[in-house]
Amino acid sequence: MNRDEGIAAAAARLRQAHDSLTPCRNLRDLLAEGDVDAAYAVQRINTGHWQEAGRRLVGRKIGLTSAAVQRQLGVEQPDYGMLYADMAYADAEAIPFDRTMQPKAEGEVAFVMGRDVHRADTTLPELIESVAYALPAIEVVGSRIEGWDISIVDTIADNASSGLYVLGTTPRRLTDFDPRLCGMVLERRGDPVSTGAGAACLGNPLTAALWLARKMVEVGCPLKEGDIVLSGALGPLVDVAPGDVLELRINGLGEVRATFEVS
Repeated sequence: MNRDEGIAAAAARLRQAHDSLTPCRNLRDLLAEGDVDAAYAVQRINTGHWQEAGRRLVGRKIGLTSAAVQRQLGVEQPDYGMLYADMAYADAEAIPFDRTMQPKAEGEVAFVMGRDVHRADTTLPELIESVAYALPAIEVVGSRIEGWDISIVDTIADNASSGLYVLGTTPRRLTDFDPRLCGMVLERRGDPVSTGAGAACLGNPLTAALWLARKMVEVGCPLKEGDIVLSGALGPLVDVAPGDVLELRINGLGEVRATFEVS
C-alpha cells in the first residue's frame, strides 16, 4: 500500500468508526510514524466528506497546547481540528452519553471572531482586534481510536480527537479579564476534578489563537467573522460518565455546565 492509499484507507476507517459508534484500531498500519502531513491529509478528506454531507463548519479547535502532552507525543507544536455546528450543546442542555466515543472533558477559553483573519503574518495586536468576545467553554473530546491508543498522527487524522463543546452565555471582551492569569476550576457535582489557569495553554490562550490564525491562512482555510476558536485546555482532562454534571468556572469569564444523560 502506497502513501496515498494509506491516507484514503485511514480516512475511511475513521468514518466507519464515526458512523458505527464503534472505536477502531489506531492508524499506525496505514500512516508512517510522525507523518503529520499525511495525518492532516486524512483530516482534510473527512472534512470535505462531512461538508458535502451537510455538516456546517463553524470554527476550529486547538489541541496539544500542554507542554507535557507535546513531550508525551513527541511534538513541538499544537494541532488543530474542525468544529461543526452539530457538535454544539447549550449551557446545561442534556447531552446523550453516546453522542461521542470515550468522552473526556476539559475547561477552555473560547474566542469568537469579529473579523476575518487573512494574513499569514498576523500580529498579536491584530488578532486581539479581530476577536469580538470570549466565552467559557467545556470541550468534550472523544476518540474514534480504541482505548485512546493514539500517537500524533492518530489524533490529527481524527480531527484532533474532537467531540462536542458547550459554550457559556455571558460574552466578555478581552479587556474584561486576563486570559493568561485567569484561574479555572472544573467541578463534578460540586467536587473539583480539574484546576488550572490560562498560562497552562501555551502560556496564554491568545498565543494559541495566534498560532491557529496564522496556520489557517497557511493551509488556505482562514478564520472568518463569527468563527469559534476553542483555544486549548487550561487543566487536566477529566473522564466523563453517564449522569455526570460538570460545571466550569473561569475567573472573570463566567461559568458553563455540561450535563450528560444516564443512557
